[in-house]
Amino acid sequence: MKGDRVEIVVDAGDTTRTYEVVASRAGRRVETAVRRGVVEVSEVTRSGSVVRTARFMATRVLALVEQPVPREDASEVAAQRPLREDPKT
Repeated sequence: MKGDRVEIVVDAGDTTRTYEVVASRAGRRVETAVRRGVVEVSEVTRSGSVVRTARFMATRVLALVEQPVPREDASEVAAQRPLREDPKT
């Protein structure tokens, strides 16, 4: 979803570096995978093709923070409204 982002904090020897991968357009999402000692963060389109990828050595990654955009479904909105008034009040 547009606005989804993942922050990656990496040990760069004497300091740390922070990288961000953001879903830049509508319909895109950010996916993370850990394979063979490599952390891979990719921006993916609706059809599943990869737009861009960031790869880091898993031993150097200190933190991986996924920050999804808050989504509002019709079912969540309906659940927040009371169905009827409380008769005790």
